[in-house]
Amino acid sequence: MERSCSDSSCTKASCEGCPSNQNGQGKPDFHVECNEYSHIKKVIGVVSGKGGVGKSLVTALLANLTAQKGLKVGILDADITGPSIPKMYGIHGVAEGNEQGIFPAQAENGVKIMSINLLMDDEAAPVIWRGPVIANVVKQFWSEVFWGELDYLFVDMPPGTGDVPLTVFQSLPVDGIILVSSPQELVHLIVKKALNMAQMMDIPVLGIFENYSYVKCPDCGREIHIFGESRIEESAKENGLKLLGQIPIDTSFASLADAGEFHRAATDYVKGAEAVL
Repeated sequence: MERSCSDSSCTKASCEGCPSNQNGQGKPDFHVECNEYSHIKKVIGVVSGKGGVGKSLVTALLANLTAQKGLKVGILDADITGPSIPKMYGIHGVAEGNEQGIFPAQAENGVKIMSINLLMDDEAAPVIWRGPVIANVVKQFWSEVFWGELDYLFVDMPPGTGDVPLTVFQSLPVDGIILVSSPQELVHLIVKKALNMAQMMDIPVLGIFENYSYVKCPDCGREIHIFGESRIEESAKENGLKLLGQIPIDTSFASLADAGEFHRAATDYVKGAEAVL
């Protein structure tokens, strides 16, 4: 009979061959099997250490960018208590499923989407769940959703370094993460926490975007730095990160998201990600 690491007889020397051991290195393997009808080539997380910096915006722009290239793309909305992706793409209603799994919704540009809002009768109802329950839902979005063939699955992370980011990093085969920041010095400090978490868990960091970098004057075109002068280039260099781009405050993004037409959003600001995807 196979022995697990819950056995009292388990010792460091006896862990060779233990089913809870990963590659014989004494590290438990928490990876969850993907839905058997899903074949996903790359999983990319979009991460920050805090909320309000525009992770969903960057996730959606990256999905649009890769879809425009003719690739098959999906978004796993892991922000269970604050989902925004379905609204941005004008997707409402409850997802369907069969014995193969749950079918993700599909935006007009072909991007497949799964979010907690697509499993609730009332999309405005709050999700008042504890962390372990939320983490299990994220795992189900990987194991029970019929994603089909995807070139890229972007994971829109919730803020912080808690249960859900930990679950994603441990349970999904994440190929890399993209960090999102904004110009404030405080945000740079908090983003560094997310960077350190990824490094501690051996997750490659592909680069960083700065959001809310500036706003262009509609009359003269001058760039106005509402949150102060950016130090993102210096910060990226200090942390050994590739700066993928600086995204301004663009009112068209808010208008398209409110109208449920974010598939039409311009992707010029995120084209720097093409070098790392």
